[in-house]
Order: sequence, then structure tokens, then C-alpha cells
Amino acid sequence: MDAIYTAVATATHGRDGRAVSSDGKLDLQLGIPAEMGGNGQGTNPEQLFAAGYAACFASALAVVGRTAKVDVSEAAVTGEVGIGKQGEGFALKVTLRIELPETVDEATGRKLVEQAHQVCPYSNATRGNIPVELVIE
Repeated sequence: MDAIYTAVATATHGRDGRAVSSDGKLDLQLGIPAEMGGNGQGTNPEQLFAAGYAACFASALAVVGRTAKVDVSEAAVTGEVGIGKQGEGFALKVTLRIELPETVDEATGRKLVEQAHQVCPYSNATRGNIPVELVIE
């Protein structure tokens, strides 16, 4: 694959540090969630992953919608990324909650969501590695 665009970001001090993109547009204080023993100050990698996956999936849905001539421009995607212990380490799980416009019938919506799941780069990267649940709301 020849990359069209490459994002570059540097994290220092792990989950309790800072993440900065090479162009300076992203500059975030990171913090360990209170649920994981931290103070909850700052964002965390799971929130960033949830936001990135949701945005990417929404774009993939827009592409397949345009191809099918179905207007899904008002769709919203909410990403939920869970982290938990698995064996000696940790693992992730994802739920994507997709809100489709009322004008899209259930069968068409399901078909478009499944197609988006096949073309979304985040879905392709996670497929077979972590569980991803698609929920149409």
C-alpha cells in the first residue's frame, strides 16, 4: 500500500503524559482513567481510539451511502472502546453505535453498515484482532 497521508504523533510519559502531532494541531494532556487507578485528568488512548474509529466509520458509511444513492449524511457514529485484563496483559473491545436517519429503512441501513465495516480502515485493522460490535440504533 502506498500511503496517501501519514499522521505522526509523539507520546511522552505513557498514559500519564502528553501526545503531540507533528503539525501541532493535536496537543493533549493524557491521564489514566480513575477506573484504572489514575486521577482521570486528561484524555486517554481509548478515548482517542473511540473518536478516530467513530469518525472513520462515519466517513466509510458516507462513501457506501453515496454509492448506493442513499442519503446517510445525518448519520452519527458513537465509538465505545473498552479495555480490560486478558491473561497476563490487557485487551480491547469496541462497540460502534450507529444512528441512521429515519428515512433509511432497517434492511438498507443494516446493509450499508455492513458494507462500511468492510471498507473502513479501522475495521480492517481490527478485524480478527479485537471484537467489534455494530449496533444500529
